[in-house]
Amino acid sequence: MLLGDGLYVISVAARLLEMHPQTLRKYERVGLVMPSRTVGMLRLYSEEDIVRLRLIKHLIGDLGLNLSGVELALGMFNQMLKMQSTLNQLETNDAKIYLEDCLDKMFEMLMID
Repeated sequence: MLLGDGLYVISVAARLLEMHPQTLRKYERVGLVMPSRTVGMLRLYSEEDIVRLRLIKHLIGDLGLNLSGVELALGMFNQMLKMQSTLNQLETNDAKIYLEDCLDKMFEMLMID
């Protein structure tokens, strides 16, 4: 069931991701994803949550990371996104080129485009 602006209940999110609902609950319990809740405490997964869960699935299924590794990789990924945002605000071309190279290498290490 789709609710409003791309919000999915756990059964639909699990089906979209080809995951068991219990897996989604586990990822929430360990803090990898935090879906919003209705007044009745029903989990609602946003499009952003779905994208994050697809990334988690890739890191575990394709790259063989455990949950601790996923947590570390997601932390690195978030830091890299912040760096990329800062990079876009830089004015010096040499610094910008250097940081772009560093970021590209980091994204390659995580195998994330």
